[in-house]
Amino acid sequence: MRVQQYKNNPKASLYFYHKGLIKYVGVMLKGKMEVLTNQEIKDMIWRKGDTIFYKKGVTDPNYCVLKFTSISGRYYCDLKTEEFIIK
Repeated sequence: MRVQQYKNNPKASLYFYHKGLIKYVGVMLKGKMEVLTNQEIKDMIWRKGDTIFYKKGVTDPNYCVLKFTSISGRYYCDLKTEEFIIK
């Protein structure tokens, strides 16, 4: 389902955070998600235990690699935010 959404609209974001005892720090990255189906790339990323999710192994037609490329983001800390561009 998610792969089809990225094929239809590659816009995506990722969010990372750390909740400490005193403060909360987060960063959101905005960019695009590519769906890679190249067998060489799939072979490079594949791990033995992945057969739990893809029964047919590295050649399973449902197995692909998602590549995220960020273009901008927002940093959050101590109730303040700062936007930034990635060059």
